[in-house]
Amino acid sequence: MPSSPRLGGVRARHLPCVPRRHGGPQHRGGMRRLPRFPGDVRPGQDPFRVVREAAYPRTVMIPYFEQPVLPLGPVKIHAFGVLVAVSMLVGIRLALRRCKTLSLDPDLCADLLFYLLIAAFVSAHLFAVLAYFPGEVAKNPLMLLKIWENISSFGGILGALFGIWLFFRWKSPPLPAGTAWKYLDAIAFAFPFAWAIGRLGCVFAHDHPGTVTGFPLGVSLSTPEARAYITYFYGAAGRLGELPEPGKLAGMAYHDLGWYEFLYTLLVIVPVFLSLDRKPRPTGFFPLAFLLLYLPVRFLLDFLRISDARYGGLTFAQYASIAGFAVVAYVLCRRNLQTGTRF
Repeated sequence: MPSSPRLGGVRARHLPCVPRRHGGPQHRGGMRRLPRFPGDVRPGQDPFRVVREAAYPRTVMIPYFEQPVLPLGPVKIHAFGVLVAVSMLVGIRLALRRCKTLSLDPDLCADLLFYLLIAAFVSAHLFAVLAYFPGEVAKNPLMLLKIWENISSFGGILGALFGIWLFFRWKSPPLPAGTAWKYLDAIAFAFPFAWAIGRLGCVFAHDHPGTVTGFPLGVSLSTPEARAYITYFYGAAGRLGELPEPGKLAGMAYHDLGWYEFLYTLLVIVPVFLSLDRKPRPTGFFPLAFLLLYLPVRFLLDFLRISDARYGGLTFAQYASIAGFAVVAYVLCRRNLQTGTRF
C-alpha cells in the first residue's frame, strides 16, 4: 500500500487520534484516525492545528435575539427601560440600607440620591451625543434636548459625581469634615449591584456592539437579523470593507461590550466588594476601589468599539478613563501622605 502523501511536511498517516464524533471507522477502542488533512494546508501553517480546528470547531455560545418589547396601546415598554428602572430602585434601596448600617442620616441620603440621579441622566445624554455623535449634533442640535435618547453609562458616572459635589456644595446642611465621603462610600458600595442590572439592560438592547470576532462569548452572527444589525454599524462607521464575506461572517460573532461589562461586574466587582466588606475600611474606600477596578477594563474594551468618534486613536471615554485613574492615584497618594498609612 503506498504511503500517504505529505501535507505541510507531515505524513497524513501519522495524524493524532481524535474522538469519534459522527460514526465512521473505528481505531483502538472507539478512536479513529483522520485519513488526511481537511482542506489545503498553506506553507508554514501548523498541520496539527488545522486538524484540531477541524475536529473541534469553535462554537459561538451567545445567540442573538431581538429586544423584548411589551406594547401597551400607543406606548411600548422595552426590556432596557424596565431593567434600568429596576437598577435604580435596587441601587436606592441598597444605598439607604447601607446608610443605616453606617449610622448615617437616610433622609439626607435620599436627598443626595435625587440630585445624583438627575445629574446622572442629564450628563449621560450630553456625554453620549457630544462625545460619540458630534457630527449628528452639528446637523441637528435639538438632539441635545432629547435626554431619553442616546445615553452613556460613563457619562452617567461623571454626572453622578457632579451631582454629589453640587449637593454638598449648595444643598446639604453644614456637616463635619469628612462626612461627605461617608455618604459617597455608602452609595459606591451599593453601586455595582445596580450597575450589573443596568448592564443587563444593555445586553437586551444590544446597544454596545463591537468588532466581529471568533470569541466564544461573542454574540452569534448566524441569523440574518444579527448580520444585518452588525452590518449597519460597520456601514455607519464606513468600515464595510473590513467585514468578512457573508458565508464566513455567518460562522462568526461580534463583541457585545455591554455583555462583557455585565459579566465583569457580576463575576468580579460584586464578589470583590463583598469580600472587601468583611472588615472595616477607611472612609472613601469603595468609590476609589470601584474606579480602580472599572476604569482599566473600560479603557481596554473601548478599543473594540466600531463607530465611536476617536480623537488621536482613542475614544472620549478612554481619555476620561485615563484622567479618572490619575485622579484616583492622586487622592490615594494624598491620603496616604496625610495619614501616614496605606489606604
